Amino acid sequence: MNPILKYLQHFFASKRVIGGDVELSGMVRADTLLKKLIDEKRVPGLAISVRKHNKIYFQKGYGFADLEQKLPIDPQRSIFRVASVSKPIAATALAAMVADGQIDLDASFYDYVPYFPRKKHDFTIRQLAGHTAGIRGYRGAEYGLNQPLGIRGSLVLFQEDELLFVPGTQYLYTSYDWVLISLAIEEVSGIPFANYVRDKVLKPYGLKNTYAEVPGETVPNKVAFYSKDKCGFRKAITVDNRYKLAGGGYLSTAVDIARFGQVFLDATLWEDPVQAQFLTAAIIGDNSTYYGLGWQVSKDKLGRSYFGHVGNGVGGYAVFYVYPETDMVFAILINCTNPGVQDVLEEVISLLIGEDVG
Repeated sequence: MNPILKYLQHFFASKRVIGGDVELSGMVRADTLLKKLIDEKRVPGLAISVRKHNKIYFQKGYGFADLEQKLPIDPQRSIFRVASVSKPIAATALAAMVADGQIDLDASFYDYVPYFPRKKHDFTIRQLAGHTAGIRGYRGAEYGLNQPLGIRGSLVLFQEDELLFVPGTQYLYTSYDWVLISLAIEEVSGIPFANYVRDKVLKPYGLKNTYAEVPGETVPNKVAFYSKDKCGFRKAITVDNRYKLAGGGYLSTAVDIARFGQVFLDATLWEDPVQAQFLTAAIIGDNSTYYGLGWQVSKDKLGRSYFGHVGNGVGGYAVFYVYPETDMVFAILINCTNPGVQDVLEEVISLLIGEDVG
């Protein structure tokens, strides 16, 4: 057997057909870069799942789910915090509600949540979903909050603050926008947001290992969460993300996130007028926000179009990209707060697509 093939076969799908030397070279180099992140202690553990033409293309775990116990990462089983990759999941639930005629994207938020304190300017569901409503972002320790707040209860954090700008005139990314959207979904559906997402997204799309994180609940195969400083890795602070489930509170595997992205490569999706709005970047003035409704919509360094999301939360970092032109989905999950490896991950993605960033 060719030694390169023998080296690779432990992490490629068992029935995968190897396409050629260029493809092999890209995969070997990508694998080397990911191994190097572990060897240089830049991340404690990493799972990657890549799909191409609706098949597993590259899938592997690196490093450890738990450094003390030396538990290896398994891309199919290891459960990570996906942070803001929760937003596309929540956006898919919102799209279902819009398609069912239960929420109008251009209706006032107050049509659904009339008890939210009135601001100088009205704002819509669409503006919240696209981060153009003027709601503020985190302040101080709010990023790592550890309080047992429900979605409605969390309004005390920011409901008295005025809008930072006239809605629709600027872009400001904030997970509080999605706290408000999840509250509107609860008010309209009459059930907890987590239950609505379970019924409309997780179950229909076969995401069997994707969960709302609830402190104290045991989740099999959940990784340990770390942060990093100049002395190395340490356990991340304890947080309670229930109130911001829609914006950054889900747990999942790399395989589940890749499977979720595969749904959006279905050709019929592009003909859906509701979903098309979610995957179209907003324009303010003459400039793109590079953000649709719960989805980042952009181009990479080589000009290739993608949509998806990057997530950075306490104890977790995630990259989720869907490339329609190459029919590929990338899901990369890391069990560490902001590890500072985005440039390496983007190089890995380019290598697996088949072009070097050069």
